[in-house]
Amino acid sequence: MIRIRHTDENPHEASEINVTPFIDVMLVLLVIFMVTAPLTTVNVPVDLPSSSEKPTPRPDDPVFLTVKADHGLALGEDDISTDALPSALETATKGKKDERIFLRADKTVDYGTLMGVMDKLRSAGYLKVALVNLQGQEEGSEAGSTPVPSGNAATPASGTTP
Repeated sequence: MIRIRHTDENPHEASEINVTPFIDVMLVLLVIFMVTAPLTTVNVPVDLPSSSEKPTPRPDDPVFLTVKADHGLALGEDDISTDALPSALETATKGKKDERIFLRADKTVDYGTLMGVMDKLRSAGYLKVALVNLQGQEEGSEAGSTPVPSGNAATPASGTTP
């Protein structure tokens, strides 16, 4: 028996890439990453231990250095210039370089200005700097709307430099 071959019966190689399995794999990977991405964020609730140490008592005559909103400096209640800072600190601390300086800054003062003042303190030899914040005041409340009682309203922050 004679068989007639047709041209479309020839086995031939496919010269094109079948992208359907590739798309299936990509969709599976997309779903996997969409499910695992929220799990990689660091918002784990942690119950931190409390310290049994008592807070450091406030010194009898603390030295407060304030950076005002206009970037001016005040040592205690007196306005001072940046150039006069080392000599004014020398007078206020009675020459004791190991006395802690309580640094306060207005909320609007930028980080660079605050770091510049801290560098001035360091170059003057004052390495013990405590950052002061207000306790019991909500973050969203305006500074001028809530009166701050005198006394212990301003307390040193827990992260002070040694």
